[in-house]
Amino acid sequence: MDMIRMESVSKSYNGVCVLKNINLTIKKGEIVVVIGGSGCGKSTLLRLIEMLEKPDSGHIYIGDSDITAAKGKNIDRLRTRLGMVYQGFHLFSHMDVLKNITLAPVKLKHMTKEAADNKAMELLKAVGLTNKAHMMPDQLSGGQKQRIAICRSLAMDPEVMLFDEPTSALDPTMIGEVLATIRLLAKQGMTMVIVTHEMSFAREIGSRIIFLAEHGIYEQGTPSEIFDSPSKLLTRDFIFKLKHFTYDVYARHYDLMKMHGDLQKFGERYGIEGKYIIRLQLYAEELIEEAIDQQDAKYPEISLRISLSEGTKDFNIDVVYSGINRDIFDILDEDTDGIHIGLTILKKVARVREHSYKYGINTLKIVV
Repeated sequence: MDMIRMESVSKSYNGVCVLKNINLTIKKGEIVVVIGGSGCGKSTLLRLIEMLEKPDSGHIYIGDSDITAAKGKNIDRLRTRLGMVYQGFHLFSHMDVLKNITLAPVKLKHMTKEAADNKAMELLKAVGLTNKAHMMPDQLSGGQKQRIAICRSLAMDPEVMLFDEPTSALDPTMIGEVLATIRLLAKQGMTMVIVTHEMSFAREIGSRIIFLAEHGIYEQGTPSEIFDSPSKLLTRDFIFKLKHFTYDVYARHYDLMKMHGDLQKFGERYGIEGKYIIRLQLYAEELIEEAIDQQDAKYPEISLRISLSEGTKDFNIDVVYSGINRDIFDILDEDTDGIHIGLTILKKVARVREHSYKYGINTLKIVV
């Protein structure tokens, strides 16, 4: 069952495009985590879903109802199906905790005060804050405020919960309190859309990860697909915070010494030990030479990219080359004299080695 559907949604501010042609469907029970760099449109995406921002074009559906076509009270009615938790808590400072939670159910859903109070106390019990019911917000810690904000949203019995960086305003010691509450909702099967910069939490909690870049959904997939083997360049840059070395070859007699020198500078710039620089030079030379040998064209087209991950300290080596469908490492099956020392070592130490072929282009991905 579709809980939220966005069709060709775009949004700009003062002529500057933030999101363009967004198409997104969120199913019942899904936990969709949205990640991306600052200014990529993560918060705007949530505000569009709740119609706090009106899209320039496209349609947004809550269930089967088009919220972009709704007006006045109909918008308010549809919004009650969504719970929104912001970065800054947004509690009413002049009301105690209990009143903060019960105000909306009494005013908008016409619950009796007694029923609303009972509901609020159940929610406070679930997050371990029953003893804070009659305290004022300024008497609470940041983590407690955010848990109260979550209770306030849940008091309306929403079908979908939206979280906009729920831990960004918290001290590290308080983040765990809020994340534990969200984990509890996940276990209960709540449909959620979560914008977060907590990558480990995103990986743990999400059923689908969406990476926003270039004004749209740049890449999406399971946590394993996005965090272990993202297929697109900007996703990899964001996830692994990579440092890059790129070398392109367009002639059979390329400048080998320049390539070695550039790799030496790359290694020194990022503090790579000398022995690893030498290995990278050896790997790069053999990969390029073999890629050249596999091409019949007078002017080969080869792109070598070596990336250093700050997070994992891995080296990601990508080689893209035209020609027949052939993995460079296949030459080792014929190497009876053991002359391809670099490739032999690389094959043994590689944690990941994947070859693909499409439209006349070979792509070889290696992680060491």
